[in-house]
Formats: sequence, structure tokens, C-alpha cells
Amino acid sequence: MGVMLAAMLAAPLVPGVASAACPAPGQWATPAGEELDRAELFAELAQADAVLLGERHDRMDHHRWQLGTLAALHGQRPDMVIGLEMLPRSVQPVLDQWVAGELDADAFLRDSDWYTHWGFDPELYWPILHFARVHDVPLVALNAERALVQRLGQEGWDAVPEDERYGVSQPADPPEAYREYLVEVMERHPAGMERDSDRFIGAQLAWDRMMAAGIAEVLEASDEPPLVVGIIGSGHLQYGHGVPHQLADLGYEQAPVLLPREYREDCSAADPGLARAVFGITDGDRFDRASPMLGVQLRGDEDGGVTIQGVQSGSVGEAAGLEGGDRVLRAGDQPVERPSDLQRIVQRVTPGTWLPLEIERNGEAEERVARFPYAD
Repeated sequence: MGVMLAAMLAAPLVPGVASAACPAPGQWATPAGEELDRAELFAELAQADAVLLGERHDRMDHHRWQLGTLAALHGQRPDMVIGLEMLPRSVQPVLDQWVAGELDADAFLRDSDWYTHWGFDPELYWPILHFARVHDVPLVALNAERALVQRLGQEGWDAVPEDERYGVSQPADPPEAYREYLVEVMERHPAGMERDSDRFIGAQLAWDRMMAAGIAEVLEASDEPPLVVGIIGSGHLQYGHGVPHQLADLGYEQAPVLLPREYREDCSAADPGLARAVFGITDGDRFDRASPMLGVQLRGDEDGGVTIQGVQSGSVGEAAGLEGGDRVLRAGDQPVERPSDLQRIVQRVTPGTWLPLEIERNGEAEERVARFPYAD
């Protein structure tokens, strides 16, 4: 369950969704195409147990929409809590410290181990994180460590002691349509992923259940529950599958899903069951930041090193002379001890500059230079 898989689960893949009705930019509508009154919609949402905001993780437009929606919901319900798919429960103290103003940005990324747990560019999420800090809105880590999610999917729920799975109960059986969707996701994943659909589905259900349970725990902790707003990949939310299905099993059926929809002229087909409401945003990447890419597949070694498993054709890594089997020792002036170290360093490279790399090949240390092109 890595960053690439999370990205796939963030975007709808069910046939028909890509052409679902989408309103003009800045407008709310039902997925069937009916325009919605903004004031009436938010008055309704304010009565819910939770509101679930979908996203494609790498789209800045989606996160800007989420920020605006959070602000509107906060105006209705100042007693808001924001739940994040991005981080596991073990880093909850770091989220508390961030909201309290006790950490700067670098300390937050370091102490939350952001690049290990999530890996997507934190620039995408800073507006939401700062919104929570400025308005003193609690942030809640909804997820579990990926190793635990994989273990639950592979070994089964009963094989993991309750205290090792945060006391979260076994997930409800998924709707058949969701099962089919997950199989499609698995089949579209690059070669090299384990092709065991039962384990894959089991891990996905564990991910969904953890997030649903995290939301439920916030609601159960108070006689006057706050409005919990979940920031979660769209694939976990659409059609009421995934997290909404697990929330309903936990007794919380009032959890409407809101999704951003890119406006296109050919957008015409209605898809009523997709979500409670969709919001039209401009198609394209007008706000997206081009993150530098080295173009290599990495494996963390048991001794703490990082080995290149493959190099993408035409990539910066190929131009630098990197090969499968190389061990990356240093990038710039920093040691590389795990894949997230290299990912963090590369994401901070300015386009048009270069990054010196120290590698080990056949037992010998060698120097390589990765030259990153200017952004288009």
C-alpha cells in the first residue's frame, strides 16, 4: 500500500464516473445535474454526523476546494474537527502540537514522518493544516501504519490482537460493486504488486475501517459531538462505499460525501448515486506545482539502506546513469537511509538545478549528478 496505490484510490475508476454530470466552475450540483442552493446545502450539511470531502491527492485544485468547503462548514459549525487520511494514529501528538503552534513546518514534517506515511508533496496540504492552526480546529489522524493495514489484509482481522489494531472492530463486508472496483484498481497497478485480490481487498477494507472508526471515536467521545470533516481520497468515498459504508456499520449513517468535479464541455451523463453533491472546478493543472521526479523505483533495505529497483526510461535518473541494483548513499549533503529521505530531498530540488548523488555499485562508491529540467 504505497503512495502510487493511494493515488489510484484517490481517483474514481468506476466506469461512467469520468463522464458524470459536473457543474460549471464554482457551482454546486447533485451528481444527477440539478443545481443546488449553496446556503440550503450547507445548512443541511451542518446537521450531519460527518461530512466527507473527496480528493485526488495530487491535485492542488481539489485541496483549494476542500479549504473553501472547510471554511463554509466552519461558519455553520465552529465545533469542527478535521480528520486526515494522510497520517496514522501514532502521530496524533504531532497534530496536536501543530494546532497548538508548538511546531514549525520543518519540525512537523520531521516529527510526523510525513514522507514515510504519506509522501505526497506537503505543499498540497499546507493550506488545510494552516487553516486548522489559525482557527484552533483539532486535527485527527484517521489511519493506521501501512504495515498494520497490510498485516490485517494478509493475515486476517482475528490474527491481529485487538490492542495492536487500536481496538478497531472487523470491517463490514463490502458491497459487490466496491469489491469489483478494488479488483480493477489492483489490475491497473504496475507489475510487481502482489496479485492476490482477497488480500488486496482485505487491506483496503482495513484502511476504510480504520478511517471510519477514527471518525466514530471522535463522535462517541462527547455528549455534544462536533462536526467531523474527513479529508479522504475519492475512491474511498464514492457511491457510499468504503468509509461511508463502514461508518454506517458503526451506527453513523449521516455522513454525506462531497466531491470535486472537473468541468468539461462533454460532461453530460448523470450519475445520481455518486455523492450527495459535486462542485465544479476548472479542468487542468493551473495551480498544480510540478514536483521534481527522479524516475526511479526504490526499495528500503533491512540494514537501513536504499536500493534502486528500476529506472524509468527517459527519466532524470536514467540520464544520471543510475541503474537497478545501485544503492543510494547520499543526496546532496544529506545521507539517504530510507526511501522517504530521497523523496523528501528530491521534492525540494528547484527545477533547472542539479543534485549530486553518491551511490554504491558492485561494492564501490561512485558519484552521479541528477540534472532536473526547468518546469514547462
